[in-house]
Amino acid sequence: MTVPMALVDYISVCCFLIAAIVLQSTLYAEMSKGAFALFAAGTIMVFVAGFFKATWKLFFAAGTCDFQALNQSFFPMQSTGFLLAGLGCVALAFFRQQADGSRGALAGAAAPAAFKGTFVFVAAMVAGVALMDFSLAKIARRRGAALAATLFIVSFVFAPGMGFLSSKDFANPAMNWIAEGVNVCGQAIFLVASIILARKGAAKA
Repeated sequence: MTVPMALVDYISVCCFLIAAIVLQSTLYAEMSKGAFALFAAGTIMVFVAGFFKATWKLFFAAGTCDFQALNQSFFPMQSTGFLLAGLGCVALAFFRQQADGSRGALAGAAAPAAFKGTFVFVAAMVAGVALMDFSLAKIARRRGAALAATLFIVSFVFAPGMGFLSSKDFANPAMNWIAEGVNVCGQAIFLVASIILARKGAAKA
């Protein structure tokens, strides 16, 4: 792992942060309080998890320290965050929203149990990304944003690959660069889709 490789990790983190802010601003008026709370909390957790991971890589590559707490928190935080965000998007896409947040009952199902093992977290992350991306694609189609819908689905295609690659400890630097490239591409596509969705205005009834 090198410092340039670690710095590239921040690109995907920043792309996701911007996309999350755009989506939160765009969808806030349409979501119930419960659904928005799930989505906002989830996206914040995903960002923080990614930031922690990138910071651990930077510290490690620079020879400053091996701050394992930052690394070990990545999968639990990110997988939980994606599940929360995914459920929030499902609520908006498939359930009628009410201002009093009465649909917030979904929140009870959004707290996954604590498990040990990378596979569980990778599976939860991919499931959460699937819920989020396919629900956002449905919302985009509802707005007449066919390109955004397609891009959300395309961005999901990168999730299983990134989940698998992130679970590996590669000795070959080339494999690490592949993982970084997959992550950056996936998040950049997600960001473009979010911006297109935001420009389409309010969802059609």
